Amino acid sequence: MGNLFGRKRRSRVTEQDKAVLQLKQQRDKLKQYQKRISLQLERERTVALRLLKDGKKEKAKLLLKKKRYQEQLLDRTDNQISNLERMVQDIEFTQIEMKVIEGLKIGNECLNKMHQVMSIEEVERIMDETQDAIEYQRQIDEMLAGSFTEEDEDAILAELDAITQEQIDLPEVPSEPLPEKIPETSPIRVKPKTELVAAS
Repeated sequence: MGNLFGRKRRSRVTEQDKAVLQLKQQRDKLKQYQKRISLQLERERTVALRLLKDGKKEKAKLLLKKKRYQEQLLDRTDNQISNLERMVQDIEFTQIEMKVIEGLKIGNECLNKMHQVMSIEEVERIMDETQDAIEYQRQIDEMLAGSFTEEDEDAILAELDAITQEQIDLPEVPSEPLPEKIPETSPIRVKPKTELVAAS
């Protein structure tokens, strides 16, 4: 009832996934068939030995021919299983390749959009403007550095020292010797005064 009023959900299972599933199911069926044939071969070998002991050489020979035919079938199923497994691997790898190609396609589209926004001429113009601004700032720095005389430099350093001294205002060192032992006094506690408030 969940899909009664809503849109149908798209299945995440693709046609390739269905194909891989079918191939794996076929492979599993062939492996079951191989097991069944292998067990049957063992039984027929035991029966052929019993027939030989009983002196029924022709029946044993016929049973061994049948066994040989089934062994050939078993070899063919091995080839079919390996073909199925190779096909599954090829499909899975192709799916991975498709995802990679899709990612490359999206990345390429994104790069193209970015290149449309910023052309080579735009980048060259920005680089030129940046270089001009750097050159202009260098010229200003040279003018500022070259315009001060040595006296100006000394005055700037003296002012810097004065500002530094103002910020670090340390107390004077006492010239009198310090007392040897300070008498211990108990701290005085002050009780806070309570205020009476008149009722209104």
